Amino acid sequence: MNKFKFEKLIIWQKAMDFGEIIDQVSMNFPDREKFNLASQICRAADSIALNITEGSIGQSNPEQKRFIGYSIRSLAEVVTCLFKAKRRNYIAENEFIKLYEEAYHLINMMSAFRKNIK
Repeated sequence: MNKFKFEKLIIWQKAMDFGEIIDQVSMNFPDREKFNLASQICRAADSIALNITEGSIGQSNPEQKRFIGYSIRSLAEVVTCLFKAKRRNYIAENEFIKLYEEAYHLINMMSAFRKNIK
């Protein structure tokens, strides 16, 4: 069923999964964070896959590199939100470590992908 180029990209698939995990995690944040940290972390997590998508259907390789860069920045934003959530005791240390490791793995994959774009 993969009709779009981005659907075949492992980084897109992993970014999609990561976004769903972050969405689930944010549901456990306090109600007062609904329009603050919870919203921010979800938007940033969704932006990872969205920018990979947008870059993959662009007109040029430099454009794709640029959008992968946006994805990397969005992932870094998610990591910072995770630090905030941990400091505010919205997530446990073990959950933070798991998500942090997933983010680290994904950012390395995206960086390698970007380096290989000619």
